[in-house]
Amino acid sequence: MFDDFDQSAKAAGLALSTSSSADQSAAARTVARHARDKDDLAQLLDVLGLPADETTLTDLFPLLPEHGDAPMTTHPTTAPAAGGPALSAYEAGALSMHADGASEQAIREATGLSEKELSDLIADKVLGLPRTGSSAAPMIDMPVVPLRGSDRLQRLIQWAATHPAASVRKRAARITADLTELSERLEGEAAQREAEEKVAKARAALEQAEKDLKAVKTGTRATTATAAAVAPTPIRTGTTYSRDELAAIRTWARAHGHPVADRGLPSRAVLDAYAAAHPAAPARKDG
Repeated sequence: MFDDFDQSAKAAGLALSTSSSADQSAAARTVARHARDKDDLAQLLDVLGLPADETTLTDLFPLLPEHGDAPMTTHPTTAPAAGGPALSAYEAGALSMHADGASEQAIREATGLSEKELSDLIADKVLGLPRTGSSAAPMIDMPVVPLRGSDRLQRLIQWAATHPAASVRKRAARITADLTELSERLEGEAAQREAEEKVAKARAALEQAEKDLKAVKTGTRATTATAAAVAPTPIRTGTTYSRDELAAIRTWARAHGHPVADRGLPSRAVLDAYAAAHPAAPARKDG
């Protein structure tokens, strides 16, 4: 029991973090956009513990939704529908900035509108589409490019393309465009690879044909050279001869005008000449 008291005392002593002025301002703007009138706004701010001084209320009054005649604006596309709620000053400013080409981020920072509020505002006032959550939201006839892929992906894109929220439809269109671009790029690169393979095969065939032609030309020259080189090779005689053979060689050499000594081994020129003149003579081994 005493432990419970101690825990309660500790909890009571903890310092609570206070909201920043930016958070309070954002909360006050949200309350103002949903308040019925000025008195309702003051009571809501007081109940929520938000600043409700005269300066704050004066700054928030333009955010109060007003009913009745539509306010005059410089852009006809920002005019509200007949019988509908009039635009607040911040909504009118957001539409004016959108018509001038400002980015959504810049519009949100300047007006304090959330991404959903700005998307619904543009869809309702600029594109003429119902806001998110409308019970009478019609099906949007938006063309969907058929893509290669699973049925689940196609169903998902079809669902997003006909979604009542403009942001979802924009995302579906962006995804469809990206997938279409990727599909075309894939087909283009595949065709390029196929063409490159054909070129590589053609080059390889050309190189092989050039090699074959070169081989044919080289073979013709080699055949001619071989035919010219084929001739009876003189028998190389050695130095081992009998005495009768040496006498016959010297006799033949003198008869054919070759100088030769009476003794010893005749010169190599005489031996080669004798061997060429007598091809049937047995070959000699070098001694």
